[in-house]
Amino acid sequence: MNIGILVLGRRRPGFDPEWGEHVLSRLDCALAAVPFGVFRPAPRIVDDATLAAACEECRNAAVDAVVVLQPTMSDGNLAPLLAQQWPDRIVLWATPEKPTGAMISSCSLVGAHTFASTLRQLGVGFELVYGMPGEPDVAADLLRAVRVVSALPRLRRSRVGLVGYHAPGFIDMAADPFELRRQLGVSLRHTGLREFQDAIEGFDAGTVAADVAAVRALGLPLDGVDESDLATASRCYLALKTMVAELGLDALAVRCWPELPNVVGQWPYLAFVRLATEGFSIACEGDVDGALSCLVAGLLGCGQSYLSDWLEHDRDTVTLWHAGSAPLGLCEPVGSPGGPRISRHFNNRKPAVVEANLRGDMPVTVFRLWRCDGRYRLAAFEARTVPPRRHLMGTNGLARVEGTDVRRLFETLCYEGMPHHVVVVEGLHRDTLERFARLAGIAVVRAS
Repeated sequence: MNIGILVLGRRRPGFDPEWGEHVLSRLDCALAAVPFGVFRPAPRIVDDATLAAACEECRNAAVDAVVVLQPTMSDGNLAPLLAQQWPDRIVLWATPEKPTGAMISSCSLVGAHTFASTLRQLGVGFELVYGMPGEPDVAADLLRAVRVVSALPRLRRSRVGLVGYHAPGFIDMAADPFELRRQLGVSLRHTGLREFQDAIEGFDAGTVAADVAAVRALGLPLDGVDESDLATASRCYLALKTMVAELGLDALAVRCWPELPNVVGQWPYLAFVRLATEGFSIACEGDVDGALSCLVAGLLGCGQSYLSDWLEHDRDTVTLWHAGSAPLGLCEPVGSPGGPRISRHFNNRKPAVVEANLRGDMPVTVFRLWRCDGRYRLAAFEARTVPPRRHLMGTNGLARVEGTDVRRLFETLCYEGMPHHVVVVEGLHRDTLERFARLAGIAVVRAS
């Protein structure tokens, strides 16, 4: 990411200029340590003309978002111009008062509050940060805010692919290219299963052998699978990688059954695991919104995503299961009792799935983006993985949810039309996901 820093002032200095300079010196030190690019436009921003010039420099520098500070309170008349010049991707950062003396030193929070109220009434989305530059909690809030505001325009520029259609009977996953474009800005690129099957067969033996060697280098044990089975799995992986590159895809959903294992002779789940482990957003069963859920998680910095069934639940746990397609980073270590191994599908015993347990004692966020009643919705809750109560073939995980009746949560999600796939990511990200949803005009669903 590349972030523009807009420091707003006045033609005539106000409040405590020395305190303002102290805040800016702290800002320079703090920005030197952030994990993204920083661009500071040249003009000293004190009026309409200098704000417009600074925004133009930010556009020319291709910044993903702007962070707006008022170390001492700026002119509230600049807020409508900011809305015109930069109608989204704004972070308002307010800094505290000088902790000594009886005189008001900055009114920075008042200034940010004024801008926030004005921007909201103008329909411009933003995120808020409050605190002194250089403090660890403030740095974390800034990183979250920057990720949230920059994720939306990146999503709006994205392209999702669909191979085939949704799996039979899963009509709630049907993709609408016009609603995707209208509500999320996402472009849908459709490819037939026959084209994908042709692509699988289109690689020479040398290319396939080199990729099989890359698979073996992962060190995954073979469980009922022969070395000869890996060639077809590599062909699936190479075909998907080529499709992503040639079509410029940011996410991909594939109708993985019933045709593929019957025609190709294998399931594509080993290929899915490899792509998800590399950080690519991929979904099984033609679940386009599931793939976009994974993409949103990636744009927000949530890490690898696992698209799972909600298999069963009780009052405080959810069983997270699917047919062997979780990224390696979310699974128990390779070589451990519950670690990943290349195996056969639980149903027709064809290769190649990756059986594994989700890592234990791992904080996770379980969430989903979907469309119902003509509007996109998002639900997210946080949990911690615990040892599964029994062995399940495929990907097996059990998540304990604190402070929520999972039975009531499930009912609420069903009443809101949520499909049966959920996305699992490591870490506690509900607040970040809900902030993104608010900015994107997506309805947030919570248990009643």
